[in-house]
Amino acid sequence: MSRLIDELKQDHVILVETLNKIKAIGITSDEGQKMLMAAKGALLAHLAKEDKELYPTLNKAAETDAQLKSTLDFYAKDMDEISKSALAFFDKYSAGGSGLEFAKDLGSLFGNLASRVRKEESTLYLKYNELVD
Repeated sequence: MSRLIDELKQDHVILVETLNKIKAIGITSDEGQKMLMAAKGALLAHLAKEDKELYPTLNKAAETDAQLKSTLDFYAKDMDEISKSALAFFDKYSAGGSGLEFAKDLGSLFGNLASRVRKEESTLYLKYNELVD
């Protein structure tokens, strides 16, 4: 497995762990707020790393692989929606929040990110490893 894929998978683990901690302690405390901002930073850094290091290799290969091009187009559209939703969540709760609405919104974010992680690791990351190995 490539160094990049190892790093991206580790990013996923850290992001999920941070969201679980936020779920456990809430965001009304200073610690919860710091964790929320850390999760946002981790997500943005992860996306930037994918954009800089993962997708150029995949996009180059997609120039001659119509199926990969179709897959990448689908994933790009999917990630655009997830990113918008995640950033809206972080903006909404940047000053705190609690109760049922927060729990529902966090659950939705968690579900969307967990689904995306599974898709990336089972499809995109495998394809990247095929290309660089």
